Amino acid sequence: MIDFRSDTVTQPCQQMRLLMSNAEVGDDVYGDDPSVNELEQWAATRHGFEASLFVSSGTQANLLAILSHCERGDEYLCGQNAHNYRYEAGGAAVLGSVQPQPIENEPDGSLCLTKLEKAIKPDDSHFARTRLLSLENTIGGKVLSLQYLAQARAFTNKHQLMLHLDGARVYNAAVALNVDIKEISQHFDSMTICLSKGLGAPVGSLLLGNREFIQKARRLRKMLGGGMRQAGILAAAGLYALTHNVSRLVDDHDNAQYLAHQLNTLKGFSTESYQVHTNIVFVDIDESIDIQRMSEKLKAQNIVITPGYQGMRFVTHKDITRDDIDKLLAALRTELL
Repeated sequence: MIDFRSDTVTQPCQQMRLLMSNAEVGDDVYGDDPSVNELEQWAATRHGFEASLFVSSGTQANLLAILSHCERGDEYLCGQNAHNYRYEAGGAAVLGSVQPQPIENEPDGSLCLTKLEKAIKPDDSHFARTRLLSLENTIGGKVLSLQYLAQARAFTNKHQLMLHLDGARVYNAAVALNVDIKEISQHFDSMTICLSKGLGAPVGSLLLGNREFIQKARRLRKMLGGGMRQAGILAAAGLYALTHNVSRLVDDHDNAQYLAHQLNTLKGFSTESYQVHTNIVFVDIDESIDIQRMSEKLKAQNIVITPGYQGMRFVTHKDITRDDIDKLLAALRTELL
């Protein structure tokens, strides 16, 4: 199966599977799983934080971050396109009574600081208390610049807000910018990292912050049913992903550029409205093309895509090769004849 739907579909390699099968484990709720402890300690040091917490998903990591930074009746600022606003089932509002205040994303994925400043609520009993700014990097495959991150840090310092990064694909951002991950993480009070996307682990995300913050998040994780027992089997995969699968993200980015260029050679396909920064390619498709029918025909050839309303998203990852892309393109050309 050639799967372009997302980088969440990656399969663990044989070496990762071997490490998982031999992982030393304990009971993580008691704090005595050595593989989980190793991952959390390594990750905290590597990214410049005091502590980290291994959790089951990026959605849970973001939820724990928001609930740990905010109290009931508070609000957080985020983008209209932010994953923790649009695609995480309203968890902060439903489970934490924390109000999101979305701001329209700029074309480059950033949030206008002037608009953010106007959205901060005054210290008045009529309003929710603004406590947090949440950014996402990458967002829709776009990379936020280091200059912008520094400006966001200065903005939150000025307004006494905390600054969180949804870093589901933060390593894609670091690789695209050709910088060490700490050049990004240094600006944030907390950060998440998804291990099960381009990095190739089967399950898991990390939440990073100071010790007090992570202690609170750990308690909330238990409250949400997120305490895992012999989780070292999964943590071993996560540590392998972080230590072996970062540099190869360049291949995914190169493949995405190649795919975007080749799609533009197909009649009725255009990626010109979008910039490909990392491993995500958005394409507009002419109304004369039946996307749903095309998707079904591709699936019959073991090629899986995500159809959308006169457009779609392709995601490259470690299990997509240049040959796979050529097979997709050949199949599309055949369908367009």
